Amino acid sequence: MYQPEQLRTFLAVAQSLSFTRAADALGLRQPTVSQHVTKLERAVGRALFVRDTHRVTLTADGEAMIGHARTILAAHDQAAAYFTGVGPSGRLRVGVTDDLALTPLPKILHDFRQAYPRIDLELTVAQSGVLHRRVDSGHIDVAFVKQTAGEGLGRLVLRDRLVWVGTPGLRIDPGLPVPLIVYQAPSITRSLGVAALERAATAYRVTCTVRGVNGVIAATRAGLGVAIFARSLVPEELRELPAATALPRLGEIDLVLLTNPRAARHGAEALSSAILASGHPMRPRV
Repeated sequence: MYQPEQLRTFLAVAQSLSFTRAADALGLRQPTVSQHVTKLERAVGRALFVRDTHRVTLTADGEAMIGHARTILAAHDQAAAYFTGVGPSGRLRVGVTDDLALTPLPKILHDFRQAYPRIDLELTVAQSGVLHRRVDSGHIDVAFVKQTAGEGLGRLVLRDRLVWVGTPGLRIDPGLPVPLIVYQAPSITRSLGVAALERAATAYRVTCTVRGVNGVIAATRAGLGVAIFARSLVPEELRELPAATALPRLGEIDLVLLTNPRAARHGAEALSSAILASGHPMRPRV
């Protein structure tokens, strides 16, 4: 009922909110992109975008269609690989941030290997900045990373809120500097946390500096201070601090997929589709 090329075009427009940028990303002419979206809207029987001369926005039906399109495309690719007996093959170099590596993302990678046994995965776990540079230099094909909200690079998987995290029952003394547990610089969460505290004129001191998420978790569990996590990535044994602590709001962060344009297209797209089809490897706490 829904054509794969139309769904891929729809997702490109939904991600960029621009018919021009979607056409560039897909290597199509802009009239072709418009035609694909129009045909999909006719098949659905509902408008997926509101567009005028200034901007493109998703309708409520368009928002709903994103998840359906990702699921349909992932199933289509897996079925094609199964019945043709061919499917993507070769090496796929994947990078993820260390906090994402502790989520059910490994299960997604395991299921991907089952669906595409001819693809050899090579996994690198590092901080977002390192993975950005390795994608740019051509040493990683697909990276799942964090970046400042609205930066606009890559394909958006989830926009999430940053929160202050501590042990259950942790109390912050308003008369003392806030004890901070942070990653080594450069770090997105460290930079955003320090900037928020300085804007609020709130005194702070760094009590622990670590290289990886295991160090952040251990130091926070030990009560050495407060840490910063994306809300959907807060470890089970830690807690989001309540508003009563009067710590400043931290804003949002984007979890995105970056793709090396020189990577083998079919393998990179198959993995990206698998991650996007999952919605996100963890569900936000509510």
